[in-house]
Amino acid sequence: MIKNDLFLKALRGETVERPPVWMMRQAGRYLPEFMALKEKYDFFTRCRTPELAAEITVQPIDIIGPDAAILFSDILVIPQAMNIEVEMKNGVGPWLPNPIRSQKDVDQVVVPDIQEELGYVMDAITLTKEMLDNRVPLIGFAGSPWTILCYAVQGQGSKNFDIAKGFCFSQPEAAHNLLQKITDTTIAYLKAKVATGVNAVQVFDSWGGMLSPVDYQEFSWKYIQQIVDALKDETEVIVFGKGCWFALQDMAKSGASALGVDWTCSARNARYLTGGNITLQGNFDPSRLLSPIPDIKKMVNQMITDFGKDKYVANLGHGILPNIPVDHARAFVDAVKEYRG
Repeated sequence: MIKNDLFLKALRGETVERPPVWMMRQAGRYLPEFMALKEKYDFFTRCRTPELAAEITVQPIDIIGPDAAILFSDILVIPQAMNIEVEMKNGVGPWLPNPIRSQKDVDQVVVPDIQEELGYVMDAITLTKEMLDNRVPLIGFAGSPWTILCYAVQGQGSKNFDIAKGFCFSQPEAAHNLLQKITDTTIAYLKAKVATGVNAVQVFDSWGGMLSPVDYQEFSWKYIQQIVDALKDETEVIVFGKGCWFALQDMAKSGASALGVDWTCSARNARYLTGGNITLQGNFDPSRLLSPIPDIKKMVNQMITDFGKDKYVANLGHGILPNIPVDHARAFVDAVKEYRG
């Protein structure tokens, strides 16, 4: 039995004394303990070494005390497993030396055996569960198929993913073939994570907001819906689409347990667009963690009041930034824990 199951209660829509809290990217670069490991091991070594991934996952639980842990990994382990080369370059971020630009390229992409290619992630889950010792639930995650396509086709991060969008619009058949392969792999991957012991999963559609509402339905949402359909009877599923407020109405009917909201959508609008019946997660602007601590506490209180304490998970509107002082991150968590509505 998980000692602190507040997060799972909120995902199930149960009444809670206060909302649970965790932060996207909480296992990471704002923590000195994480940076010490970064000095010693390169990015994908940290992802692929179960002992390191487990240690990094548990660090924020010990240091800032959120109500859930999220497994340290990366969305790009999926394309790596699918025969798409991915590097992490200093100062550049993700770098794919051979981006996908044609149907011929798509044909080279495989739907892998998950245990064979991504067994190290399952080993990390097993180790993390041991280290957590049932203190809090563990979240597993994956990128949305569209977001993975963005990197696979663009070849690196981008402000507008123009090459990725151009590929979808000029070669829709090849794009849909690729999206389906990513979807099939992601479903198998998340199911393996659930079987290994994660308590919930989150799908990150980081670049969904790059698409128009019509294109979003075609190139992103219908694939996320497949993932939700495949997982919703096995675990709690959270869908987070950055910049995707326009899709919240459809998302609310998907069968997902919760929807992430970014800071550009107010609590009131998010509740209105989703019909008020689904758990929402978010949506503190990560840059606002640079505010003075008393201001952070005040704003967190207001955020919870706006969303309401039930059917709500306090979180950021995107991942925590590397320049956030640890005591500011802790103040965010503490403010939620101290909330009494």
